[in-house]
Parts: sequence; structure tokens; C-alpha cells
Amino acid sequence: MTALLWGLPGDSTLAAVHAELIRLDVPLLFVDQRLVLDTTVELNVGKTVEGTVRIGDTAADLATIGAAYLRPHDGARVAAVRDQPPGSPAWRHTQEVGDVLSAWAELTPAYVVNRPSASASNGSKPAQLRDIAAVGFAVPETLVTNDPAAVAEFSAAHDSVIYKSTSGIRSRVRCLTDDIPLEDVRSCPTQFQRKVPGTDVRVHVVGAEIFATRIRSDADDYRYAARQGLPRPRLSTTDVPDDVADRCRLLTSRLGLAVAGIDLRVTPEGEWFCFEVNPSPAFLYYEYGTGQPIATAVAGLLAAAVTCAQVAR
Repeated sequence: MTALLWGLPGDSTLAAVHAELIRLDVPLLFVDQRLVLDTTVELNVGKTVEGTVRIGDTAADLATIGAAYLRPHDGARVAAVRDQPPGSPAWRHTQEVGDVLSAWAELTPAYVVNRPSASASNGSKPAQLRDIAAVGFAVPETLVTNDPAAVAEFSAAHDSVIYKSTSGIRSRVRCLTDDIPLEDVRSCPTQFQRKVPGTDVRVHVVGAEIFATRIRSDADDYRYAARQGLPRPRLSTTDVPDDVADRCRLLTSRLGLAVAGIDLRVTPEGEWFCFEVNPSPAFLYYEYGTGQPIATAVAGLLAAAVTCAQVAR
């Protein structure tokens, strides 16, 4: 049995897991998106899920995949097709490969980190907040709107307000200030939240394991501290209370995820707020900042799944 990885070799997160799987001597199939024009995928779905991946002259039976780690990038933007117009043969082939692999990842009995349906929860931050609240986390008062008057009213009701996109597309969290033209919100529904004072904690859930990182920064969004002219965030390993760890595991399970990055903030009074869940976290920033073996843990999950599949076969 084999572990399948799908993405780009230049993705440092994927590369770290890849290296750990090699260290663990796990048989591997790397579906390199750079080679998409030389890749074909055949899928047959009935009582069983069967198929073949061919990359150039190499063919692999999908029935031999015991685990998969998925970090695909936008197929239309890889170097082989980025200059091809939508609808061109190369563009259509790229879309088809991505669609069929995604369908396989959804239907396969293999252990997948993470299935597309589970990862879809990040596509709507407001919807995800309902799941966050359902497991017992506090969530900040939130408004999603494209009405400038509603934004003004919401802002007047709170000492400080932040805003960000409602989708899973990476966006910068900013404080709402008087110099921001509220009329701009008419063109795009935006999520506004009461700014919660406290310290950021990123929790990575890997199976049953918890890796917690405390982030000290004065930036509105610590990822962009340098753009605000502020010092780099200070990262350190931390522990979270048992009930917070349990809620993180429950939330990850509720969303159907095996691995997740969860953004928390603890207030000076000790109340734990949760803002969102990343189903495909780029965890190396936190691993490098703390020394926590997150890539090793992810690879361990995959290796164990491959072993179990081999035994079951």
C-alpha cells in the first residue's frame, strides 16, 4: 500500500510531510501538479472505487492507495497552463484531472487529509462560526453585510471592530478606522466583528494530538506585522486547558477533518474565543517558530493508515 501526495513540490508544507514519509520509509506516489499535462486519471465507481493514475510512463493503481495528503493549488495557475486561455485543450485537461482526483478523494476508502467536502467548511466563515459556537467556543459579535449604514451602526455599538473576507480566500484582518470609506462595502459583502482583546493562540489538531502556539504581537493581523512597521511576532509553545483542547478535537471531528489549524484568542479574563478553522494549514511557520514536530505528526497519521490498509488487505 502507498501514500499519495497531491500538490506542488515547492509547497514547503507538503515538502515537509513528503520528507517525513521518506524518512519513515513509506511507499509514495507524488502527483506533481507541474506535470499535469502528462497526467491522466481514470476512475470507476461501483461497489468499489477503482482507477489508475498515469504520470508520463508511470502508472499507479488507486486501489493501492492507503492514505492521501492533499494540498493542490489552483490548477489553472500552474506554469504548464497559466498562459492557456479558459476552454483550451490544456485548460480543460487540467480541470478534468483536478475534478477526477477530487472525486476520488471524496469517495475512496483510503484515509484522506483532508477530504474536499470537509475542507469546504472554510468557504464560508459565517457558516463555520455556527459549528464553532456549537462545540462551546465563544465567538465575537459578527455582522456580514454590504450595507454601509449597518456597518456604521455596528461600529458605533463596539469599542473596536475588525473586518475580513467571508470566504476561504486568504485575506488580511484589519481594524475598522474612520478613514476607511464605508461605501466600498457595497461592492462586496464583508464580515465585521467586535475586536476581542487578548493573546492569539494557534492550535494544530493532528488526529488526537494538540500542538498549541502562543503568538505575541501588537499587529491587527500578526501575519502582516511587518507591513504595519511592527516587530516580528514572538511564537512559543504553550498548553491549553483540557476543556479547550477537547473542544478543538470535537470541532475538528465535527467538520470531518483529520488535521486542522484553529485560530483562538484568550482574553485577559481567561475566556477562549475561536475565530475560524483552516482545513489545510500551512503549519511550518509555527513549527519553525516553536520546534513542535507537526509535520512528523501528520506523516505519522498517514504512515499508520498505510500500515492499517496493508494489514486489512
